[in-house]
Amino acid sequence: MAYLARNYQKGSVSASSIAKDEKISIKYLERIISILKRTGLIKAAKGSAGGYSLAKNPKQINILSIVRVLEGGMSPFYCIDDKGKIYCSRKCRCGVTGVLAKVQTAINTTLEKIKLSDLI
Repeated sequence: MAYLARNYQKGSVSASSIAKDEKISIKYLERIISILKRTGLIKAAKGSAGGYSLAKNPKQINILSIVRVLEGGMSPFYCIDDKGKIYCSRKCRCGVTGVLAKVQTAINTTLEKIKLSDLI
């Protein structure tokens, strides 16, 4: 996504160019591209000038949306989902889960404020 953001004004970029420049396998990249395309974060153009580009301006794409699409969310805590909902299997009343939910909310808020354009 950062690669496509850096090339946003230049138009579409081929998957092979991305894989070569980012030093990743084309097969792995194609799986990522498939997910990003299906969820509307990137678009594909066919033809000799074809390739992939961002579906929106990098200033309009927040990092949280990318993490959720590629990772299914981001929670460093096993008993709390990425939206802060508590799933404690021990049904404990330790008070820790409430604090962890606040940390999760802070993570989400921060990632939502960071735009893809901030990474380039």
